[in-house]
Amino acid sequence: MTDIDDIVLNFSPASLTLLNIILCVVMFSIALDLKADDFREVSRRPKSFLAGMVSQFIAIPALTYLLVIILEPKPSIALGLMLVAACPGGNISNFLTHRARGNLALSVSMSAFTTIAAPIATPFNIAFWGSLYPPTREILRATEIDPLSVLYTVMLLLVLPMALGMLTNARWPALAAKIRKPLQILSMFIFVGFVVAALAANWSFFLGYVGQVALLVVLHNGIALACGYIIATLAKVPDADRRAITIESGIQNSGLGLILIFAFFDGLGGMTVAAAFWGIWHAVSGLAFANWVRRKDPAPAPA
Repeated sequence: MTDIDDIVLNFSPASLTLLNIILCVVMFSIALDLKADDFREVSRRPKSFLAGMVSQFIAIPALTYLLVIILEPKPSIALGLMLVAACPGGNISNFLTHRARGNLALSVSMSAFTTIAAPIATPFNIAFWGSLYPPTREILRATEIDPLSVLYTVMLLLVLPMALGMLTNARWPALAAKIRKPLQILSMFIFVGFVVAALAANWSFFLGYVGQVALLVVLHNGIALACGYIIATLAKVPDADRRAITIESGIQNSGLGLILIFAFFDGLGGMTVAAAFWGIWHAVSGLAFANWVRRKDPAPAPA
């Protein structure tokens, strides 16, 4: 079997363009729920918001680096985990927080701010942590990534559609209310279907190598969830806030991760399989956590 560091998954330029458009539509549909007032949650509960940001942008990338140092996975898998850890919160975190009866306003604020910060934070964390580990540093050197190109890509795919969605909600609320739910449901089905189709085109590769990343991804995601929970507990935030922070920490925008991998790393095998399996697993673990805390304490203390 070919080494996972040496394989490249096939993904045509047209398919990549389509994936970009789909992600933009997903972000636009999510932003139709956002209002300027949602950002006031940051000033209302600054400690909870700060705990979430520390977990998302500092602790999880650092713990990912330690995981890589300890377990020494294949270089492309290691960089895939680092890249996912550097991505902003995923687009199902708000739904899962609502399911867990967490602080939805805090979840929305964290999702919005991590998305806004992503053009700077994501390329920085990829470059910083990836350069500290010699095997991944070699991949970064070989690809010669321009941080400004990553910034531009993230701005175009996340921040711009989010701003347009918020503008639509503010200027044309009736239209936003009419298209919000249908567009969210449709865009998510299309996104999942597209990822499944992309994997189907490379199914033999995915099945052949997913065993090399499955346990690592499960462990990595578990660390992310635990990180959010522990930091929120140490910060002594209300239980509803802790639920939101935990879910935001464990749900990453793996769709963005896949786009960055195909755009800048030519679909490098270990990175692609790791990010794709992350996209599947974090939904499973996030839903399991949400259902667990919902049954354990269906009525947490008010935030």
